[in-house]
Amino acid sequence: MSKIIKDLAIKKMKQLSPEELLHYSDQNGITITRTQAKQIISYLQNHSVDPFNESGRHKMLLELSRITDQETAKKSEKLFHQLIRAYGLEYLFN
Repeated sequence: MSKIIKDLAIKKMKQLSPEELLHYSDQNGITITRTQAKQIISYLQNHSVDPFNESGRHKMLLELSRITDQETAKKSEKLFHQLIRAYGLEYLFN
């Protein structure tokens, strides 16, 4: 079952639109520009990203920091961990 959940999450990441990303970022108090949203989506669609493994998350957050800034990347990482705990999905992440 965890393989299915992981596959669905990665598929959703690759299918996000800039508008969806802007909506989610606004909803969670993380400020990004439309240009940054497009760059983030392009990165997600063109790179193999595995948010379920620590090195994959680290690599993704470094790129997010490069596209936006370090504070935005830190806020995003904090939100990511909050969501994992809120949905009881800690067991999927190593």
